[in-house]
Amino acid sequence: MSTLHGEDGNFHQTDVNGNKHIIVDPITRIEGHLRIEAVINSDNTIIDAWSSSTMFRGIETIVKNRDPRDVGLMTMRICGVCTGTHYQRSIEAVEDAFNVTIPKNARIVRNLIQGSLQVHDHFVHFYHLHALDFVDIISATKADPVATAKEAEKWAKAAGTTPYMSGASDFKNIQDRIIKFAKEGRLGIFGNGYWGNKGYKLTPEQNLIGVAHYLKGLDVQRRMSKMHALFGGKSPHPQSIVVGGVTCVQDIQNPARIALFQELLRETTDFVKRAYLPDIYMAGTAYAPEATDASQSFHGTNHKGTLGKGIGGSGGGLLSYMSYGDFRLDDTGFYKSALFLPSGLVLDGDISQVHELDEDKITEDVTHSWFEGTGAPEHPYVGTTIPEYTGLDKKDDGYAYLKTEGKYSWIKSPLYDGRKVEVGPLARMVIGYVKGDKNITKYVGNFLKRSGLPITVLFSTVGRTAARAIETEMIADGMQDWAAELALNAASGDLSTWTKFDFDEVSKDCRGRGMAEAPRGSLGHWIVIKDGLVSNFQAVVPSTWNAGPRGPNGEIGAYEASLIGTKVANPEEPLEIIRTVHSFDPCIACAVHVMDTNGKELAVYKVDPTCAF
Repeated sequence: MSTLHGEDGNFHQTDVNGNKHIIVDPITRIEGHLRIEAVINSDNTIIDAWSSSTMFRGIETIVKNRDPRDVGLMTMRICGVCTGTHYQRSIEAVEDAFNVTIPKNARIVRNLIQGSLQVHDHFVHFYHLHALDFVDIISATKADPVATAKEAEKWAKAAGTTPYMSGASDFKNIQDRIIKFAKEGRLGIFGNGYWGNKGYKLTPEQNLIGVAHYLKGLDVQRRMSKMHALFGGKSPHPQSIVVGGVTCVQDIQNPARIALFQELLRETTDFVKRAYLPDIYMAGTAYAPEATDASQSFHGTNHKGTLGKGIGGSGGGLLSYMSYGDFRLDDTGFYKSALFLPSGLVLDGDISQVHELDEDKITEDVTHSWFEGTGAPEHPYVGTTIPEYTGLDKKDDGYAYLKTEGKYSWIKSPLYDGRKVEVGPLARMVIGYVKGDKNITKYVGNFLKRSGLPITVLFSTVGRTAARAIETEMIADGMQDWAAELALNAASGDLSTWTKFDFDEVSKDCRGRGMAEAPRGSLGHWIVIKDGLVSNFQAVVPSTWNAGPRGPNGEIGAYEASLIGTKVANPEEPLEIIRTVHSFDPCIACAVHVMDTNGKELAVYKVDPTCAF
């Protein structure tokens, strides 16, 4: 027996034990199409969850039999958010295959392009995709603007700085705008939220701070995008990176261009330190009880994965983390140089040691993915991409459900040595902290000291969100040094931007990989080249690692594990599900991509660019 959808005004199926099977589809405020199904028991605790994408990516097949020097221009179209990252990884894969080491100027410029993307992406994610999971817009209409200004000073002081917005009149102006639109019933981009849900924890004054910075951030992120375009040529989809180096010769030679980059970087860093970080301290403190509630952490007793660790809190998930490392700091070769973000793995919540990365242990499985497989997980060098869609189950309530015992997602299931791992800013900060990296230890240590929270708070939805902010500040500060290094090197007379190679000779029979960190985590492009053409190509992206379905032996994915154990205030308003999934910053178009093999037009959309608030 079950209660059918709609009979009780709800959107779930309820079994005889009072367990509710709910569907959240689509998850909004992400890149791409994501569906979450979850089972919530009578105590409103999630006891099982499944992550599924309903898109298909065909980029791997598109680049076959192409000139490998052109692959970057095609693979960057995997996504319109982290385009420069895919672009760079594909080119680095070809450079690895050709055994090409790029010049110093090219290395620094690539770091600046990638760093700009990383800072911009993290910033936009928090304010314009994730913040509304913590900030109640309607509550902000009840705030006292004078008290709000004092509250802003409090959290800026906690972050060791002064508030970006401090005047009560500024907060009052923003509040008046919100009140006006709320009374008129047209909240626009803030419409259709779960305002008033008990899952929101901020005070009205704290909510007003969040809304104010959300709106201010719209202008700030535009200036951040300029940084990315300055050396990249444009944003999104930069064009200045080529196999062997970069093409932005005039920008490197012109001190005014470097000075402009530094000016934009200073403006960006100012907002990060005086608004973004204080907001994280504010939210982290308000949501600390659930972030440190071990009863809400994932236990693998009835699931494959971490067994009974009981550390961290709501949204913690697997407690196994991986990073390829990124941002080369010297010119000894791509996989030999020192890294700004270190590589390695921390497994099963054990923060006493870091395991070194073994690339040969990376595989992808399709047991629960809509692809044909060979019967065993495949390393990307020999991986295949052959669609095999098996559909959904239509049950007696008229709704279609995932076939969770079989195939249920267009995302593959990546494994490291047969296990699931989480990737992303949290993984990078945990690995760097445990590894004793000087930079990461300093920035993570500052956050823990100033917030007064234990290190275990990182193992939660709140901790994942905080790690992204910590990394943003660290990269922004690091870019100041890199920009100065570029200026000094160019002034010394070194204007080299490209390494020469004999294409006919190096492209006969080779293979290579581009493995580094995208904003959302570890990104790898693997390429096999024969007789000057691509014979095989595979991309394993961060959202494949995190959003992938179960593994061949039931190993649970990072999204899925992060939801299990979470308490939901109101199953009809799955705010906690959305908050935790958003903490990963899903980019499903990276993990999958839509195509029609017959070249038919799939859909036509008319986009209205005017969205005034």
